[in-house]
Amino acid sequence: MPGPKPLPANVHLLRGNPSKLTFDQLRDQLQPEIEVPGCPPHLLPEARKEWRRITPELERYGLISKLDRGALALYCQAWARWVWAEMQLQRAVKLAALRQADAEAKGEVYTGGDGYTVQTPGGHMTYSPHWVIANKAMEQVNKYLADFGLSPSSRGKVNPSNHLQRALPGMGEDEKPEGFGAL
Repeated sequence: MPGPKPLPANVHLLRGNPSKLTFDQLRDQLQPEIEVPGCPPHLLPEARKEWRRITPELERYGLISKLDRGALALYCQAWARWVWAEMQLQRAVKLAALRQADAEAKGEVYTGGDGYTVQTPGGHMTYSPHWVIANKAMEQVNKYLADFGLSPSSRGKVNPSNHLQRALPGMGEDEKPEGFGAL
């Protein structure tokens, strides 16, 4: 979508509503209850660990509700795949370095790859499957981070569930904040 990223309602209010949206338009945005959903039991152990790490932060900033269980599970599972692939890749790089050192010690030329690349049965070099998995998982993690507003460029487009009254203490249901004029 071209143009600036949309701002959440509470930011509109804090900036004096430069967009001139009506109070009802700002108040009527979906504001689900802030609540951490239960962690699905099928997640990988590293995914459950990430779930426990990230959910308190999402709750703290009003960025999570029970509606987010699926998206959060996808993020955590992609995170776990990325961690696994990176660990396998590190292992492959170390193993390749050992094999290369062994071949050099014997006066041989090592052509087996550097861990990031591997030799195919036909003798050609290709990317390591772990490198491919890691890169795909990184793309997925980055997408889900943006969905939750957890990347620097995506923070402005998320709409935290503040239930506007919580964001503006002392404002009752029928009261309108200053700066809204005749709405």
